[in-house]
Formats: sequence, structure tokens, C-alpha cells
Amino acid sequence: MIFSLTQITELLIQYKYFILFPIAVLEGPIIAVAAGFFVALKYFDIYTTFIIIVLGDLVGDVLDYAIGRWGGRRIIDKWGRYLGVNNERLKKVEGHFERNTGKTLLLGKALHGVGGVFLYAAGIAKVPILKFIWFNFLGTVPKSLILILIGFYFGYAISTIKSYLEIIAAVFVGAGIIAILAWLYLKKDKKIEEL
Repeated sequence: MIFSLTQITELLIQYKYFILFPIAVLEGPIIAVAAGFFVALKYFDIYTTFIIIVLGDLVGDVLDYAIGRWGGRRIIDKWGRYLGVNNERLKKVEGHFERNTGKTLLLGKALHGVGGVFLYAAGIAKVPILKFIWFNFLGTVPKSLILILIGFYFGYAISTIKSYLEIIAAVFVGAGIIAILAWLYLKKDKKIEEL
């Protein structure tokens, strides 16, 4: 998190909608919850807030996609061998995205904490940008609405909500790391059996 909750609150009070968009691009889900709380306090309008949160989230997604599209190959070429990622696997990822673009992007949107990996991978796989934006829009609308409503009804507990979001993210990241390590281990065993 770039900003603390106190800093976010102070910025929102001082600059309202002008700061909401850039913070939504940078901070993700917790800003939607905070904005929902400001809606409950009648400091923000629900419709304007919802539109800004959705647009901010989409712009953040497109930035992650752009990093994957225009820098991902260089990163994979330099560091991929440490994770067992090579050109053959990248071709499989590209094929997966061709066959399952919508499902994959919607899953990435639902998995808090690891969704960025899906966005980078979509960029590396060169998913057409309009298709990418469309499926992320479909995932962002309900997710943003749910988070704003959580802030609206439970915003007084924003510190607790932030803690839960961090725990959920840690669980998904941990599960992802375990899955990658298991996959690498099984791959290593398979190579040994082939010898």
C-alpha cells in the first residue's frame, strides 16, 4: 500500500473526486471501501464515486497489462529461468489466453492479491486490448460495487476490512507460490523418470 489509511482519508477530505481517481489507480480495493464510507457520510455521491472507482481500476489494469505487453518478455528472458518459465511455456500461456480469455481475466479479477499476475500474463500473451478491457470491465463493475457497498455499510471498520483484504491476498499469494513449487517439483520428478 502506497498510502496509509490516514493519508487516504486526509487526501479524500481535502481533494475529494480530484484525488479519488489517481488513488483508485494506485491502491485498488481498499480505496473503493474508503470511498463507500465517504458515500455513507454523504461526502461523496454514489454514482460519481462508482464511475471514478471503475475507471481508476480499469486504468490500473491497463497499466499492468502494458508492463506485461511491452516489458514482460524482457523480464521473462532475464529472470524466467529461475521460475522455470521459458518460450515453450509462454506459448502455452498464449494458447491458454486465446482459448480462455474471458474466464481467465474474470478469475484474475476475483482473486485478490494475485490478479496482477493475470494482467501481466495477458499483456505478455498479447491479448487484444479491447478484449482485455471488455473482460476486465465485466469483472470490475460488480467487484467495485461490492467493495463500495462494504464501505457504505461497514466503513466504520475500515482498518479491520483492510486487514482482512491483506489476509486474503496473503492466502492467495501463498497458495500460488505453493502451486508453483509443487508444479516445479512434479516437473523435476517427471524429468528424472524420463532418464
